[in-house]
Amino acid sequence: QVQLVESGGGLVQAGGSLRLSCAVSGGMVSMNARGWYRQAPGKERELVATFSSGGSTNYADSVKGRFTISRNSAKNIDLQMNSLKPEDTAVYYCKAVELLSGRDYWGQGTQVTVSS
Repeated sequence: QVQLVESGGGLVQAGGSLRLSCAVSGGMVSMNARGWYRQAPGKERELVATFSSGGSTNYADSVKGRFTISRNSAKNIDLQMNSLKPEDTAVYYCKAVELLSGRDYWGQGTQVTVSS
């Protein structure tokens, strides 16, 4: 069974930086279709940054130019977040897709809080 564990969240002042990491284990996952999502209080979960076919990347308009998704190993991915804003405050989740089943797997989430 695929398992994902996020780390690196915390409290930071506006304009600061954080780096999130997602450790993937327990199964074979698609090299694409991995990414980061976030959910703020009272809002739906939204895409932040993902890999897609051919290794290209997709970003939400709100984070373009500030966030960078990358691979730190064959399975694990990172999210470098710079110039953080209070509106970036949310629980950040890592997602992967299992190769054989096509099922989505999510991590437990890591809290990011940006103070003004």
